[in-house]
Amino acid sequence: MVLRLLLIALGGAAGTLARYGTALTAARWSARLAFPLGTLAVNLIGCFLAGLLAGMFVERVAVREDVRLALLVGFLGGFTTFSAFGLETFALGRDGRAGAALVNVLASNLLGILLVWVGYRVGRG
Repeated sequence: MVLRLLLIALGGAAGTLARYGTALTAARWSARLAFPLGTLAVNLIGCFLAGLLAGMFVERVAVREDVRLALLVGFLGGFTTFSAFGLETFALGRDGRAGAALVNVLASNLLGILLVWVGYRVGRG
């Protein structure tokens, strides 16, 4: 049990660092948009990776439960940030940018679900 918790914690730390790097890169690309592109990118990439890994683990790759948890719970838990999504969407609405808030909600959710499906299909082979 201690090894499992350590692997999840290490995965979470790696996911957090990956999230930070991804968000910084996206922020550079979208500095003039005044839109939370970094969080959108992280959420969409995270959804794809969740589907990909889940599909692979179900159909193609046998992994230990500890490794599965380290990747899905640890890494992806540290990488994806729906709390930031909620806060940024709220801020867009609060600042009178309801259209941008709606785009953020629709893009994150609809594209995220689509990319989970795509990732799962790719992961299954």
